[in-house]
Amino acid sequence: MDHELGTVLSAWWTIPFAGMLLSIALFPLFARHFWERHYAKVTLFWSLALALPLLALHRAAGTHHLIEVILVDYIPFIVILWALYTVASGIFVTGTMHGTPLQNTLMIAAGTALASWVGTTGASIVMVRPLVRAIAWRKHRAHTVVFFIFLVSNVGGALTPLGDPPLFLGFLHGVPFFWTLRLFPMMLVLALPLLVIYFALDSWYYRHDPPKTVYGVRERVGLIGWQNFFFLIVIVMVVLASGTWNAGTVRILGVEREVSGLIRDAALLMISLVSFRTTPEKIHRDNLFSWGPVKEVAVLFAGIFITMIPAIAILRAGDEGALSGMVDLARAPRHYFWLTGGLSSFLDNAPTYLTFFNTALGALEPGKPESEAVKHLLTTHAHYLEAISCGAVFMGANTYIGNAPNFMVKSIAEHAGISMPGFFGYIVKYTIPVLMPLFLIVMFVFFR
Repeated sequence: MDHELGTVLSAWWTIPFAGMLLSIALFPLFARHFWERHYAKVTLFWSLALALPLLALHRAAGTHHLIEVILVDYIPFIVILWALYTVASGIFVTGTMHGTPLQNTLMIAAGTALASWVGTTGASIVMVRPLVRAIAWRKHRAHTVVFFIFLVSNVGGALTPLGDPPLFLGFLHGVPFFWTLRLFPMMLVLALPLLVIYFALDSWYYRHDPPKTVYGVRERVGLIGWQNFFFLIVIVMVVLASGTWNAGTVRILGVEREVSGLIRDAALLMISLVSFRTTPEKIHRDNLFSWGPVKEVAVLFAGIFITMIPAIAILRAGDEGALSGMVDLARAPRHYFWLTGGLSSFLDNAPTYLTFFNTALGALEPGKPESEAVKHLLTTHAHYLEAISCGAVFMGANTYIGNAPNFMVKSIAEHAGISMPGFFGYIVKYTIPVLMPLFLIVMFVFFR
């Protein structure tokens, strides 16, 4: 049905999707107060701008696609994010940390390693607050937060579907759980130079910071909320089991869903509830916990997933679709790397990944059922999906709006009194001179 609908829709049907993504990108920059008050209304506007004409003109196919995107993509996506956010917010790092270059580098490296297993959102929430406390006495602090965003909020999430939302979407569409471990060499080529550059830069700033002469009462570094690490392990096991256990399928409102996926979603909701109920209120208070970020993500992604229906269907149609020019433009893995990464820099990397995932399916496996197309893509054209995955995960670090944790980390840092660079200052001072040369190296080594 994807292929059939994609052949009859024109490119004009992608306007609500473009409007939704541009709203997310531009309103927070140029009309922040309006966006904070009315983002749900803007989302509803673009969703209805797509859904109403789609249902009116393509009643059966439109209804099927709307139900399918909600049941198959949106609900599992939000459930996993909500579970990781809730459980990670129940972990609090205590103790005295002095904010030295070596200590800061080791904390960022630890967060990078953690990100693939508890998600970039979970790792960012767990690690950013102790790091901010550690550098509170430093004069130069913004660079530390920026490199934290590079590594913990983005690059570190490349190894499993739990790491970053784009990879979880790939998992939902048939990419095996451990397939993404093959991205480790690309991640290493990017992460190690970033850690070295950060250590050198922070060492230079450290020598120019006023000396810290008062440490106060020294406390040993420790953790509160250990039970939530157990819950994180259970989340990993549940997600892994759902991808390997074939329990059959059921039809819900005419849409086929894996029974194992339904059990996974129910289990994640239960784990989240138990974690929240068993976490002392003091931990949530010390972590400045609120449901605001999850609420905003849930609302915005509802609009994204709904409005992207035509784009996905058209791209899946390959040369028979109205966006065949984009399919033709992306010919080699390096093209997919830069196209996926370029859009992931300014839009959200999850729908961008899914867009080019479907572009690759449309170009390389046109007209095939998704399950068959994905299996063939993984066996004969794996390099293309590697490029798409790396572009989406790595280049989400290029701007504050490239990945959901970026803005959360920035907000936490500013709340702690750290003066962060503006949107364009971030790009000019850090993205262009630091990330772009490293992305070129990744391309020449892996995706020529």
